[in-house]
Amino acid sequence: MLVADPAALLPPEERAAVTATVLDNNPGMAEDTAGRIVDQALAFVATAARNPLVPIAPSRTVDEGWHALVLHTAVYARLCDRLGVFVHHYPERPDTARQGPDVIERTVVLMLAEGFVPDAELWMPPSDTSVPVAASCGHSPKCGPIEPQPSIALSALV
Repeated sequence: MLVADPAALLPPEERAAVTATVLDNNPGMAEDTAGRIVDQALAFVATAARNPLVPIAPSRTVDEGWHALVLHTAVYARLCDRLGVFVHHYPERPDTARQGPDVIERTVVLMLAEGFVPDAELWMPPSDTSVPVAASCGHSPKCGPIEPQPSIALSALV
């Protein structure tokens, strides 16, 4: 199986800018950790885009990277345009009763099927804080769920 490189989903300067946002939001975080979080968020968004009917969600840690992506609106719009769908973000407050390990397991399995290598340290349940992040957001299949929508090419709007 060919292993997909999530970092290749963004030009290096855009990935660096998103990584810098994760670092800014998490003082003291190692740059390598921030980069891993961004890469896992990219892999998650690509997996969601390619599997719009499967209820998946990011871990709390990976969601930090997704938040940084969404804050870079033009970068995120171009990414979703390349993926062919816009993956909407529906935030929820973390709740271990609603966000069980099954959704994380399903997401990780689907990422593997898409050729991405999940970083196990970053795909822990919401109660795990071994990689502390500023994000106080969780997701469950009942929150929206993650909802890819067909994207309109930006060039078609001008």
